Amino acid sequence: MAYLLTIFIASVFTNNIALTYLLGMCPFIALSRNPKTARGMAFAVIFVITLTAAINWPIYHLILVPLHSEIIYYIVFIIVIAASVQFMEMIMEKFLPAMQASFGIFLPLVTVNCTVLAVSLFMILRKYTYIQTIFFAMGSGAGWMLAILMVAAINEKLKLVGDIPKGYRGPGIIMVIAGTIALSFLGFAGMVSIQ
Repeated sequence: MAYLLTIFIASVFTNNIALTYLLGMCPFIALSRNPKTARGMAFAVIFVITLTAAINWPIYHLILVPLHSEIIYYIVFIIVIAASVQFMEMIMEKFLPAMQASFGIFLPLVTVNCTVLAVSLFMILRKYTYIQTIFFAMGSGAGWMLAILMVAAINEKLKLVGDIPKGYRGPGIIMVIAGTIALSFLGFAGMVSIQ
């Protein structure tokens, strides 16, 4: 149990998928301008990362490996991600319309977020068990959420109190904020690590 907690904490802080690996930057930059949209996308990312990792692990280990078809796991993972997001959206539209409306455009956007694919690839590279994969996926989603919400909050505050130079407005200031936060997260590097 302690190792599972280590995986979770490390994937949130020391191995933050957005700030350490710089994955998921397209939606990160585009949606971190407003805390409300950042929060919506963050919850969608957590949900989809955890769901697809939970589906991709058994597909890889119980189907692809025994059939010696590991070479096609990229394609299979991408298909699973797209299909699970589509299926989840149809289920939510039918049975949970309020929840589906709250996700809005963010659910389809998660399909093209490279963070979702990266978590499934890392679970293979790091040889995680199923339960370790779930904790890693939840931690990676929570880390991405923490990063985008911090950037959105700081950006919002800068708009209210600071005069951002013209050249830094938009994606420029977001990258400066993300870089500063990434440097501060390096302080956690020696505390917790994962393979």
